[in-house]
Amino acid sequence: MNKLMKASVILSNSRFCAALLRHRTAAGVEHLQLMHYLKAMGIRTIIDIGANRGQFALVAKEVFPNATIFSFEPLQEASEVFTKVFAGDNAVRLYQVAIGANNSDGMIHVSQSDDSSSLLPISELQTALFPKTGEKETRKVQIRRLPDVVHEAEIEQPSLLKIDVQGYEKEVLAGVGNLLQTFTWIYVECSFMELYTGQTLAHEVITMLAKRNFKLEGVYNHSYDRKGLAIQGDFLFVNMKEGSA
Repeated sequence: MNKLMKASVILSNSRFCAALLRHRTAAGVEHLQLMHYLKAMGIRTIIDIGANRGQFALVAKEVFPNATIFSFEPLQEASEVFTKVFAGDNAVRLYQVAIGANNSDGMIHVSQSDDSSSLLPISELQTALFPKTGEKETRKVQIRRLPDVVHEAEIEQPSLLKIDVQGYEKEVLAGVGNLLQTFTWIYVECSFMELYTGQTLAHEVITMLAKRNFKLEGVYNHSYDRKGLAIQGDFLFVNMKEGSA
């Protein structure tokens, strides 16, 4: 979705327009195609890991107004904006922590564009492909395992796990632990190139989730470099466990 089309969709929706004008948060309308595909499934719970200022949560709430959304964002500034965007909505809960394999403190590499921040170092390739995403500073943040924050009983079915963590997917999936099998769908941004030092690549995520009985259902929002090589995309997986989908 190009910038002009994205702006048109945002300005035609009162909720999205208000978030943009009041809080400078542009709803992630590039995810609407996927959200409308899942609409018939009646998603009841969404775990939003890597929430930033609420771009994805805005779209999810628009399509699934009765869903409960648990969002996770370790950066203070982004969390403060998120809280303003969803003020008064008790069905959207924000936790100012990152999700990872262990309960610990970690150093996050803060990007000039904060939605490109990562718990992994930002590579030169990332800044070459996406200007103004270079490292600005590092900060200490809290990292928690998902089951230590959200209990299985809180995940009403059908459910969606969304992950947008700039190469930190392996650690996040480890931190989700046994809760992984409670999700009907997993929607995760994956890269074909090493944009963050030591990051998990798309084929590795596919393999990890295949071992946990999740099948790749589709890929959305591809981005390409000037040579036409795929950089990254948003991957949708479905739980093949009997009765999950």
